[in-house]
Amino acid sequence: MRRKLLQALTAGLVLATATGCSYNWEDFPRLGMPTPTTEEAPRILSLWQGSWAAALAVGVLVWGLILWSAFFHRRSRTKVEVPPQTRYNMPIEALYTVVPLIIVSVLFYFTARDESELLSLKKKPDVTVNVVGFQWSWCFNYIEPVAGSTGDAKKSPELDAIPDRFKDDFPANAGGVYDCGTPGTRNPQTNNPGPTLWLPKGKTVRFVLTSRDVIHSFWVVPFLMKQDVIPGHTNAFEVTPNKEGTFLGKCAELCGVDHSRMLFNVKVVSPERYEQHLKDLVDKQQNGYVPAGIAQTSHEKNRETNNL
Repeated sequence: MRRKLLQALTAGLVLATATGCSYNWEDFPRLGMPTPTTEEAPRILSLWQGSWAAALAVGVLVWGLILWSAFFHRRSRTKVEVPPQTRYNMPIEALYTVVPLIIVSVLFYFTARDESELLSLKKKPDVTVNVVGFQWSWCFNYIEPVAGSTGDAKKSPELDAIPDRFKDDFPANAGGVYDCGTPGTRNPQTNNPGPTLWLPKGKTVRFVLTSRDVIHSFWVVPFLMKQDVIPGHTNAFEVTPNKEGTFLGKCAELCGVDHSRMLFNVKVVSPERYEQHLKDLVDKQQNGYVPAGIAQTSHEKNRETNNL
């Protein structure tokens, strides 16, 4: 048994070291998370790291108690009597109850604090994008006043599904432009599948999320943030991209047979290049907006009324 145990430990050590040969130790503090690319993402990363620290502390305590019991309270080879039994130890039983409650309460506090901050919406964001999820791709309505595109997003029938509380922050005379994809669409620079959403670096972007059919989930991987796209219920969140580049996005909610093909790209560029892209969409006759999706359900309308 000792020989077999030694062989198993040696094989495990070799496997662990071999799989880590190409690992970049500079990435270790992120514990599997990608490099954050927005001003809000470090808050999420900090919560992730804190959760790992708490889990590790609990794990070390539990493993220590198990090993301590196994080594120091194992059955003696010379004595066969039953060791003293402990029953109804109130201090220990109270400890078993109080400590988990404290751990859960602390995790709940930090999660609720960060969630409230991440989901708070500022008045008049710099950029507003209506993300429309559908089987099996994405459309992006850029709610912006663009030269050559006339109209008013606040009165557009295509955006009727969006509640008034979001429309109040739409810019005036926002004729807007749009871009839609299919599973076969590819980014011309990276050849990654899916349509490409353009965003300006350093600007606060509000995503207004709507669906045409079933529940999807809008996830830009290096933003470390995702939110459900629900038919009849409009969600929204804001980010401020602080790093230029092209990043991957995907649907994070199982939405049907071709869920895995609901991919998209996010291209963060300078504000000047972003404005030029909107003008390019006008030149392609992609003016106005595509239908945002399913109108609000009665339950959602009641919630809006009560919040007012």
